[in-house]
Amino acid sequence: MWEIFARRVLLSLSVLLTIFLGYLLFRNAESSSGGPISLNVIEKADAKLGEFTFTQSKGETVEWQVRAKQARLFEQEKRAVLQEVVLTFYGGSGDEVTVQGEEGIFNTATKDFVLANQEAPIVVQTRSGYTIYTNRLEWVEAVKEIRTTAPVRIVGHGLEIRGQGLMGRIPSEEFEILQDVHVDLVSTS
Repeated sequence: MWEIFARRVLLSLSVLLTIFLGYLLFRNAESSSGGPISLNVIEKADAKLGEFTFTQSKGETVEWQVRAKQARLFEQEKRAVLQEVVLTFYGGSGDEVTVQGEEGIFNTATKDFVLANQEAPIVVQTRSGYTIYTNRLEWVEAVKEIRTTAPVRIVGHGLEIRGQGLMGRIPSEEFEILQDVHVDLVSTS
């Protein structure tokens, strides 16, 4: 008799725990979506800046710089939410690659950042004459690599390459489309 009672109590607790965990997952998934930053989140920022610039250097050499028209800093999360972002990567021989995005998130601890555009794609012009188009781009400072899981299009030298996802190194201009790769020959005139 007491075994039946114990089973029912455990079953009831399991159901309640499952409902609670489902609620937490739903709530957290809703609050961490990759969409635009809500005004409520912006108002909770620790600091708001009209102009934001961060420069990453190694010794006397500037490696890259991120600038934004507006920034909201969140000290606890070690991040800055940026609007109207311009990233400039500097090469060893004085070459520059500039990338612009509508919004971004900069991790102040790891120096990683994410750029995103809602409408027009982010455009990356390489020194070798290729142009990369995507709506989302991430920089991972630890490995000095750009990445995305979004659709990608690369155009240049009579080729148009399309696919899903990208990994690449800007200084060496080595890029890899991760899946669903399609290559077309296009007229250069």
